[in-house]
Amino acid sequence: MAGGAGSRFWPMSTEDNPKQFIDVLGTGRTLIQMTYDRFGGLCPAENVWVVTSKAYQAKVHEQLPEIPIGNILLEPCRRNTAPCIAYVCWRIKNANPRANIVITPSDHVVRDVKLFKRSIRECMAFTAETDSIVTLGIRPTRPETGYGYIEADLSFSSSREKNIFRVDSFREKPDLELARQYVAKNNYFWNAGIFVWSVQTVVNAFRVYQPEMARKFEALSPYFGTDAEQEHVDAVYAGLEPISVDYAIMEKAEEIFVYQASFDWSDVGTWGSLKKQIPNDSYGNAVVGNVDLYETNNCIIHCAGNKKVVVQGLDGYIVAEKDGRLMICKLSEEQRIKLFHK
Repeated sequence: MAGGAGSRFWPMSTEDNPKQFIDVLGTGRTLIQMTYDRFGGLCPAENVWVVTSKAYQAKVHEQLPEIPIGNILLEPCRRNTAPCIAYVCWRIKNANPRANIVITPSDHVVRDVKLFKRSIRECMAFTAETDSIVTLGIRPTRPETGYGYIEADLSFSSSREKNIFRVDSFREKPDLELARQYVAKNNYFWNAGIFVWSVQTVVNAFRVYQPEMARKFEALSPYFGTDAEQEHVDAVYAGLEPISVDYAIMEKAEEIFVYQASFDWSDVGTWGSLKKQIPNDSYGNAVVGNVDLYETNNCIIHCAGNKKVVVQGLDGYIVAEKDGRLMICKLSEEQRIKLFHK
C-alpha cells in the first residue's frame, strides 16, 4: 500500500513526494524500496503488486522498475485501506485464484529482515492450510500512544504454529495511562497493519462483511487486465465507502489470529520515531548528511543534500533541509509542524 500522502517529515517529504518515496534513513534506499527488498526470496518481482495514487505512478515505476507496470494499481481517490485492499485482492484473484497474499504498508522500517522473512513464511504456511486471517502483532517495548493494539488469547497457540494466537479484540490508540496498562500485561501487541491471508479467505470475508463493496469489485472483474480497467475503476471508486480494513473486516471476522512477531519494527510516523531508527552519537544526536555538531545534544539533523551544515548549541531539536526549505523545530513541538509550514 503506497498511496498515502503523508508530509509529516516536512520539508523532506511533501504531499507531492510523501515519505514512502524518501530515503529517510540515509541508506541510499527509500522506504518503498526497503519494503520491496525485504520480500526478496519470498516472492518474485512479478508477484509484487503496489496500490498507489495516480499521482505517484511514475515514482513507483522509477523506484521499483523490477515490478511489471501492470502490477501498479492506481486509485483515483483515497478511500482508506479497505477499498485499497479489496481492489488488489480481487485483481490478484483474477490472475491467480489460489494466491496467498501479504498486505503491507510501504513506509515502515524493519531492522531484522531475516527474522521478518521467517515470520512471514510461518504466517503464509498457516494461511495456506486454513481459512484464517493473520495479522502481525509486535511485542511492545514501551507504552506507545501512537499505535493501535491487539489483545490476544495466549492461553493456547495454534496447533500448526506456536507463535500464532487467536485475537480477542482490536484496541484503538490509547492514552498514556492505558498504554502503560497494555504493556504491563503480556497479551497486548502493537498493530503493525500487516495482514496475511489466502485470496479466497479475504474475498469471502468481504462478501460476508462488506457485501456492497464486494459486489462492486466482482462487477469490475471482467475488466481487470484490460485497457478498460482504469476507466471502470475510476467510475466506481469514488462511490466506495471510505473505511479501514480494521473496521470493515478485522473487527468482525471470526477466524482472526495474531502472529507474535519479535523483529524490530517502526512505522516512523514522527521525527522522534525516526530519530530512534538512526544510530545516535554519544550525545544523543541522529545525523543524516554532511553535518558538523558542536555543543549539541539529543537532536535529529537531516540534511541529505550536498550542503555543508554546522549546528551549535541546540538541545532537543529537529533540523531538516530539503530543496531550499529549512526547518528548525523543537522535537517536543513537532506535532505543530503542519501549522508552521502552511
